[in-house]
Formats: sequence, structure tokens, C-alpha cells
Amino acid sequence: MPPDQPLVTLQREGTRITARTSGPSAPRAPAGDPERERGYGHLTAPLRQRGLECTVEYGLSDYVVHASLPDGSELIISPPQEPSGEHPPGYPESWLVTRHRSAEPAVDEVIYNSEPDGPHARHGGNVSRLLTVVDIRLDQLGVPPRPGPQRFAHEIAADAVLHRAGFVPAVAPGGEHYHRLPSAMTDPDEQRLVVTRAFDMLQADDFNVSCDPDLLEHDMPPTWVQEASLGDRLGYLTKFIQASTHTRDVVAHLSEVTAPGDGVLQRVVEILDTTAEWWEGFGEPADHRYAQRLRSIAENLDSHAAELRWIRGDLADRHAVHPGNARGRANRTAASTPFPPRVSAALTPSPTVAQRRTAPAHPPTAAAVRPASAARPPSAPGR
Repeated sequence: MPPDQPLVTLQREGTRITARTSGPSAPRAPAGDPERERGYGHLTAPLRQRGLECTVEYGLSDYVVHASLPDGSELIISPPQEPSGEHPPGYPESWLVTRHRSAEPAVDEVIYNSEPDGPHARHGGNVSRLLTVVDIRLDQLGVPPRPGPQRFAHEIAADAVLHRAGFVPAVAPGGEHYHRLPSAMTDPDEQRLVVTRAFDMLQADDFNVSCDPDLLEHDMPPTWVQEASLGDRLGYLTKFIQASTHTRDVVAHLSEVTAPGDGVLQRVVEILDTTAEWWEGFGEPADHRYAQRLRSIAENLDSHAAELRWIRGDLADRHAVHPGNARGRANRTAASTPFPPRVSAALTPSPTVAQRRTAPAHPPTAAAVRPASAARPPSAPGR
């Protein structure tokens, strides 16, 4: 996994199920390390982002996270030890967070306690609430903050996967971006199906995923993930245009977007108009307003599509080599670079077109789709 790959945490927060992307995360622990074996990456990764050294060690009856603080004290995050509880690894029913230093001046401080008789008992095993309280205390102790809210490419990619899986983007009061299940989706079975779909899709794209096993539908067949989305295919038109040295090549690629009737823009207009008609069928006043807004956007887009067709025609009339020789050399180099298999499959001519030129096309094979890269673990919350 690339070192800048974020961690996506799927968890229940009160009555909601959320997906939070924290990245880029610190390097993962090696195979066999308790951090991976016991599923504590959702605690150690955020702490390491603040520059803290973390270890996972066995306590009295369960594993415990230790983080060294700059003042010589130690942060200890522990599930219940006496008596221990039965719970998925890394997801106990409550937490106890203390700060300890044996050297003078000695420190014994309780930072967070969600055990039944603790001040944070109402939050139970909620990891997000635990990390919020810990972050506040670390700020007070002068621990360097996490890197600023820069959006990394892999985080944006995670957003796209969650979007397709059915999650809704949201913004916390402090400005943090995250995703949640739709507010009206309250059926636990349906929630598990959507979370499981997101889990499989994220793993298929090699994301680091942490999820409470109770939120997964373990009997659900692994989600089959398309090799390339329509967005992937269109995105590589950009690469082809960058690699073009003649206007005829750019015109050919731009024509896929601007073609009347079946061009990309025309199809988007049809989708918006159809969605407006479908939405209006609910009959409420707000539904009519949304439908009207969709039709307005479709009308504007249709107007822009007509203008783009006119611009494309002017470029076609020019019919010339691009004058930038240095750019041309760079483009030829870029054009010779092979595309990833997933993109090559997406850009392969359709069987219908091939059939017109050669022999009848064979039926699509299993290579056209792929399963999730790894089966869902029955108990481990991360991978």
C-alpha cells in the first residue's frame, strides 16, 4: 500500500453510521504485530499523525495502546481489563485513557473514561469521541497538531468510492469533511448491506479500511467491482488530449463529449431531465422545486453543449499540427507510456464496433469485472 494511502473508518456514532477518512496515515505495522492482529490501527494512526511513537502491548486481559508524549509522560488507551469483556478486537464497549509518568514530577491523570461509572459513559466504545477528547488534551500539552486539512489525491478517491457506495457527504461543526449513511436509512439490515458494499469497494481499490464487524453483513457475497467507471474512461480522454500533436486527434476525443444525440453532454442532459420528472412524482412542494432546479441546470448545460459543438467545429477547421515542439516530444513520450490494465480495458473498442469489422464478438468474460481484492474478515476490523 502506498505510504500516503488514507485510513477509512466506518463506524457507528450515536444513531448515525459514518465514514471518516484520516490520511495520509503512518506506515502500517508489520504482519504479526499486535497492532494489526488486534485491530488498533484506528487508534494508532491518528496518534502517529501528531508525531507520537505508539506501541500495542498486552495488559492484564487485553491489548493496550501506549503513546510516548514529549514531556516524558505516557498516554495509555485501554479497554476494560478487570473484568475483561467479550468484544470484536479493537472495539470494546468502553475505554479508559490515562496519562502516566513515574519520574518527578509524577503524573497520574485520567483523560477519558467511558466505563459504566465514568464521566463519559454515555459514549461507550465510540472511538471518534475518545479521539476528540484526547486531541483536546494533546493540544493543551503542546503536542504538534496534525498536518493541515490538505486534500490528498487518495482521500478524494476515497470520497468517490463512498459516493458510489451510497454515502452522503457532510461537514462537522469544526469544518471536518466526512460521509454518513442517508438520514432516512434506519433499517439495520439495509445499513449493513450499504456498509458492506462500501467496505468491499474500498478494499478492492486497496484502501486501508477499519470497520466494526457488527456493521458488516458477513453472509453477503463479495461485491463485484467494475474494472473502470465511466468517470475513469472520460478522465483518460484528458490524457489522450494532452498527448495529441494534431488538432484532428483532439477533435476526435472532444467529439465524444460534444456529439449531438449520443454525446456525453447530451446524455447528461437527458439524465437530469429524467431525474426531474421522476423526483416530481413525489408531489410535495419541495419536490417540485428540486425538479425545477434540475431542469434549469439541464437547460443551461444543453446551451453550453451547443456552444462547445461550435467551438469543436472551429478546431476541426484549423486542421494543423500543434506548434510546441518541446510539448510534442513530451506528448510522444506520454503517449508511449502504457495505461494501467483497468484503463486499457475501459478504452478497448466495444464488441459491437469490432463485430462490424471482423468476426462476431465473443461473449464478455469474467475479466470484465473483478471481485473485491480480499474477503471480509469475520472479526478483524481493519486490514
